[in-house]
Amino acid sequence: MKSDFRVGAKKGRRLHIAIIMDGNGRWASARGLPRAAGHRAGAEAIRRIVDAAPQLGIGTLTVYAFSKNNWDRPVAEVAALMRLFEDFFHTEKEWWRGRAVRVSVIGRRNRLPSSLLAEIEAAEFLTHDGQGLHLRVAVDYSGQEAILEAAQRLGSPSQATHEEFSRLLAQVVHATAEDQEVDLLIRTGNEQRLSDFLLWEVAYAELFFSPCYWPDFGPEDLRQAIQEFRRRERRFGRLGPDDARGPAVSEEIPVLAGASKG
Repeated sequence: MKSDFRVGAKKGRRLHIAIIMDGNGRWASARGLPRAAGHRAGAEAIRRIVDAAPQLGIGTLTVYAFSKNNWDRPVAEVAALMRLFEDFFHTEKEWWRGRAVRVSVIGRRNRLPSSLLAEIEAAEFLTHDGQGLHLRVAVDYSGQEAILEAAQRLGSPSQATHEEFSRLLAQVVHATAEDQEVDLLIRTGNEQRLSDFLLWEVAYAELFFSPCYWPDFGPEDLRQAIQEFRRRERRFGRLGPDDARGPAVSEEIPVLAGASKG
């Protein structure tokens, strides 16, 4: 009997891509700008990627906006980020709705400013019917903390199935279990680590590291990352059939009209 394996994702299935958006501060410093300018440019990059994602076969896009450890940054920078997030959800929600984007925020919510939390909830409510793309924004997120809390919620060892744990983990971070399995994790900024992001969900994800700082990462960069993903043979610990041991045939991704690195 042949072993089960996949090249890229199952044909016809929309991808779940996660992005660690790294390099905003270094992008700004390289231009002699304050770090806050880099964060603003990073927010603009999100719009470009969200706009391109459905054309590239992406059904769920999870972006890492603010980790638990980011609270340790200078107080002024954290405050500026909270204001930026508040403005981001306030100004983008109508644009998201117009493009059938469903938005949800994963992570802790009890440490966020009340004004930011109100904007998050307003954006989630306004876009909850969106069918074009599910955009998940991770704010005050920790993969280790989420796993620990989900483990604490297990009632007994007999309940510790993969499905039940996934359900509890989704509950902890205000997510839904069906969006958990990540196909491709992209990290920008020329760094190569997971940084406590989606540790359970990326168990079998392919990893792609880009030298681009996040504000410079555009639709064409995303297309190339997906093209590379499509070439990879995903065996999930199994052996592939003999006739699939050579280089995998890629599934072509359309070149986006007007795509640029801008």
